[in-house]
Amino acid sequence: MLIDETESQLVLVDYQARLLPALNEGHLALQNALRLAKAARLLNVPAWGTEQNPKGLGQNDAELAQLCRKTLVKQHFSAVPDGLRELLRPPKAAKGGNARSLPKHLQKPPVEAPERNTILIAGCETHVCLLQTALDLIEEEFDICVVTDACASRIERNRDAAFDRLAGAGAELVTTEMVLFEWLRSCEHEHFKQMLALIK
Repeated sequence: MLIDETESQLVLVDYQARLLPALNEGHLALQNALRLAKAARLLNVPAWGTEQNPKGLGQNDAELAQLCRKTLVKQHFSAVPDGLRELLRPPKAAKGGNARSLPKHLQKPPVEAPERNTILIAGCETHVCLLQTALDLIEEEFDICVVTDACASRIERNRDAAFDRLAGAGAELVTTEMVLFEWLRSCEHEHFKQMLALIK
């Protein structure tokens, strides 16, 4: 099944200043994360960041942080216990009313935003924070696509073992270009030229 921009959200895990230099090809993972975040902004796909213990590991790359709607500070390795699920699937607002409200049979039902259940996730360290976050999101019944070329670990074998485990748990393994071209679907898309510039 192709990735649909209208059903997508982007989660970028822990691209932090003190962590990136220690990672195998961390700079390449960050470049692809920036491409994803810029494309998400262009297409109005919600993008969220996370930071693991920023007092110890520093904050996320500044440019990347600006492209995210919010950056969630966390202490757990998985971002889900620290509030990521609520960002991705906010609770539905309770219907309000007072004595002057219209009778129920005359009220229009609230228009709810469509649920964006496909989560594109990438980040560092792949075998720890990204893995645990993605597995928790699978448990929460999100559809998970791991953007492999925007992920990094200190040791390549750890990263690859995480990919194997995630694929076994039902996550799709994709690349940055797969995501961007599937969001576009056609060279006639109004943002095709801007997206092509991101890829080149």
